[in-house]
Amino acid sequence: MAKNITPRKEDYSKWYLDVIAAGQLADYAPVKGCMVIRPTGYAIWEAMQSRLDRMFKETGHVNASFPLLIPKHFMEREAEHVEGFSPECAVVTHGGGKELEEPLMIRPTSETVIGHMYSQWIQSYRDLPVLINQWCNVMRWEMRTRLFLRTAEFLWQEGHTAHATAR
Repeated sequence: MAKNITPRKEDYSKWYLDVIAAGQLADYAPVKGCMVIRPTGYAIWEAMQSRLDRMFKETGHVNASFPLLIPKHFMEREAEHVEGFSPECAVVTHGGGKELEEPLMIRPTSETVIGHMYSQWIQSYRDLPVLINQWCNVMRWEMRTRLFLRTAEFLWQEGHTAHATAR
């Protein structure tokens, strides 16, 4: 067994963190609940992302990027999002030294903004299908964090599709 790694049977949680430290995969960031993914850890992410990206593209999906900030009213329109994410959201109230007219939420996920954009882009069944994938960071103000498993900010993949038929 590697040096300084707690036996898994003794303390699974400590073992997990010891393996991450020994593998130099990640470390705690100066912001509570956030992590720095070190080069070895990021190389693992890149390998997974690369393979998945190829698989998605083989099915006709294309990558796009949506904004990090979402108007608060977008989240309020989606009651289930607000109820589920409200305590976990980070809210921006000031920008450029001034209070914003409407607070902005740092995306916990992108459904609301993607749904809004789809409503602008899709005017008829002829515009379908729309097969979009996004690789991004999201933020959820997690109360209990653990490297890679639950952190405030994390790497994220989300696919959003719209189809003319159920098949």
